[in-house]
Amino acid sequence: MSTKLNGNRVDVEELIYQSCMLMDEKDFNGFLGLCDDGFEYVLTAYSWEVKKDMIFLDHSKKELKELFDLLPKHNTDRNPLTRNAVVYKVDYDDAKKQANVISTLQVYRTTQDGGRTGLFAVGKYHDTVSLKSGKPTLVKRHVKLDTRDLGCGHHIPF
Repeated sequence: MSTKLNGNRVDVEELIYQSCMLMDEKDFNGFLGLCDDGFEYVLTAYSWEVKKDMIFLDHSKKELKELFDLLPKHNTDRNPLTRNAVVYKVDYDDAKKQANVISTLQVYRTTQDGGRTGLFAVGKYHDTVSLKSGKPTLVKRHVKLDTRDLGCGHHIPF
């Protein structure tokens, strides 16, 4: 990996932050618009009991679109989530014209029946970002959560 800038770090960071804002607003089409056609989304958490990752979600861009389209028919937790990501590291791969990005992630949940806000989940984004076109796009997002208990009714990706 090269740490030499073959792109603008600010543009890569803005992509990560914009993805959080769009998901907070439940602008799923906007989020998918940030993604490469071959986008992959994986959500895992390590289980100390079985000594391996539990896979909560593993979807392509097309499968995410189908999930988003079906959300109104699901019995989901309607309390809003707020994602707070901080980009820790951006490594550029000049040969592949991409960046590998690690960001910390905190997800807050605010209840609608009283407005209480609490920390819901923590983890990290491990993103692969394409720099081939004029603007960065997400190629892969692997969300590695420290939190394992997400309750029921949480179908919206982080």
